Amino acid sequence: MIKRTLYFGNPAYLSTKLDQLIVRLPAVEKNDSLPEEFKKEATASIPIEDIGVVILDHQQISITQALLAKLLDNNAAVITCNGTHHPTGLLLNLESHSLQSQRFQAQLEATEPLKKQLWQQTVRAKILNQAALLRLHGFETENMEHWADDVKSGDPENKEGRAAAWYWAHIFKNVNGSLPLDEPNQTNIAYRTSYAILLGHHPTNYSTMRMPCCAPPWRGR
Repeated sequence: MIKRTLYFGNPAYLSTKLDQLIVRLPAVEKNDSLPEEFKKEATASIPIEDIGVVILDHQQISITQALLAKLLDNNAAVITCNGTHHPTGLLLNLESHSLQSQRFQAQLEATEPLKKQLWQQTVRAKILNQAALLRLHGFETENMEHWADDVKSGDPENKEGRAAAWYWAHIFKNVNGSLPLDEPNQTNIAYRTSYAILLGHHPTNYSTMRMPCCAPPWRGR
């Protein structure tokens, strides 16, 4: 079953009861002009077993320790954001998640040649994904396909960096005009948030990757 990703971007009280995540809104509860029946109906509940990721993106969110414990027991990831909406923390289950422990152990035991070969495969796939997205926007990608084929074990020639520089210099020309990537903007925030969600779903799979190549999340693909 596909797990749910819950995003909280407003003040909220988060707690648990009967293996449910309970959401209460202080703006509703403190409003004396609202009828009590309406306040009760405004409380939401979500089965914890259906949750894969919880994103906390407001400074006035309160969450109980009991809820955190139940989320982690069900292998859900909890991501916290700062005042500028950038993800800053990731809480994961390290005890009962046997698959997670197996992945950590496999990474610790991996030989240097294996690490280099895996990085070679990762870089190739990343460059080919970037090339595919550029083609969708009408760009020629023969150079990127050549770089992908030429990636060596461990990528000693930094083909990943070369392809990334070409990709980011071109993709935003058709997506959002000329965009300085070193300045704060909604586009960068969207990418960083998407990356944090991917990291929350598969922490050991994405921990060695820079920025995943994916269609911009705000375009509704």
